[in-house]
Amino acid sequence: MESVLLYILGILIMLVGIAVSIGLHEVGHLVPAKLFGVKVTQYMIGFGKTVFSRTKGDTEYGIKAIPLGGYISMIGMYPPAKDGKARTASTGFFQTLVQDARSASAETVGDGEEDRTFYRLPVFKRIIIMLGGPTMNLLLAVVMFAIVLVGFGSPQASTTIATVSECVLPAGTEKTSCAADDPLAPGAAAGLKPGDTLESVAGQKVDSWDDATEIIRTSPGSDLDVVLTRDGKTLSVTLTPLLTERYILDDKNEPITDASGTPQTEQVGFVGIGSQSELVPQPLTAVLPAVGDNVVQVGHMILNLPDRLVGIAQAAFGPGERDPNGPISVVGVGRIAGEVVSLDEVPISAKVQTMIGLLGSLNVALFVFNLVPLLPLDGGHVAAALWEALRRSFAKLFARKDPGPVDAAKLMPLTFVVVILLGGMSALLIFADIVKPVNLLG
Repeated sequence: MESVLLYILGILIMLVGIAVSIGLHEVGHLVPAKLFGVKVTQYMIGFGKTVFSRTKGDTEYGIKAIPLGGYISMIGMYPPAKDGKARTASTGFFQTLVQDARSASAETVGDGEEDRTFYRLPVFKRIIIMLGGPTMNLLLAVVMFAIVLVGFGSPQASTTIATVSECVLPAGTEKTSCAADDPLAPGAAAGLKPGDTLESVAGQKVDSWDDATEIIRTSPGSDLDVVLTRDGKTLSVTLTPLLTERYILDDKNEPITDASGTPQTEQVGFVGIGSQSELVPQPLTAVLPAVGDNVVQVGHMILNLPDRLVGIAQAAFGPGERDPNGPISVVGVGRIAGEVVSLDEVPISAKVQTMIGLLGSLNVALFVFNLVPLLPLDGGHVAAALWEALRRSFAKLFARKDPGPVDAAKLMPLTFVVVILLGGMSALLIFADIVKPVNLLG
């Protein structure tokens, strides 16, 4: 029962974190909009029916029933028709969308409020308003990554031994346990035990696990003097690495294959020991590169989104497994948070670190995704503003008449298609996260 309550608590904590991230995203739009004099009629967290709201000045602040997004409503998002008059619908569904968008925008502008409309702002101010939301997510991500990396630390291999293999198993074997005739692993033969801390190997001081493994890998058949600490006492043993064949691994610890698909191997010294992982606090200078790497990963995922979604659909409706590095929905994030909080063997500090890390990665995803140059995303409004600036610059350069603001309402058909696609993607991800969730915890 306790684990169930902790699972629910983890989900609730993550939902609150997501709601706060969304709320601050909208604050990133709200503050510059008000500073630039735009009338903002609504600031809402969520969609659907309004649960709570309060009006202060020109703006109604509230929370809606479905906390999966948010928005602010600015008057005059789209310019009126060039003749200043509403046009009658006549050419079909998509034209009606354009006309309805213009009409809805015009209805938000009261008498004497023309100078407080969004579309009348200079281009740079519109860009600042629309980039305010993603920038807020980026700042949140930087803060959360700083807490995780500097406050808690990054997991790294220590010089303390975690595992000692009993025997030597050849590369590619399907055996998972030792038989009586299997050769004893050199580490076990030397008397190494889990919990031992390596101090020096072959007379060379060991400052990291890589220092030790490099000496071992290049010394097959050689007797190595190893100094270690066990239960506060210093001991010395003799370790003789065994020449063995091991897979050559890439940066992702996956075997490198040749042209025929056969995994490549190499002969190296082997003793059969593994290291304990420890959290090592990182300097502040490590934060921005870590955020940058995450931004690149999310950007790459978005660029390959069609292929990713095909893989998700195949996993959801077939026997395949989900890609742990692929996109997940809010349902999937909540499920992972619930599992993390409910794990008894994980210390509280590790749970907090994981939750903050999840929220940091989520804010990176919100930052990158909202920069996609398609309406109704923030990047779509930025792209429209930049196009307007380009048109006006060319008109001025060639002494032509000012073309006026870009009629972004004409993009409503494309916006409608994007909304449908985003809705379909969300539905697929939610379904997949229910029937075939991503397994990050093993």
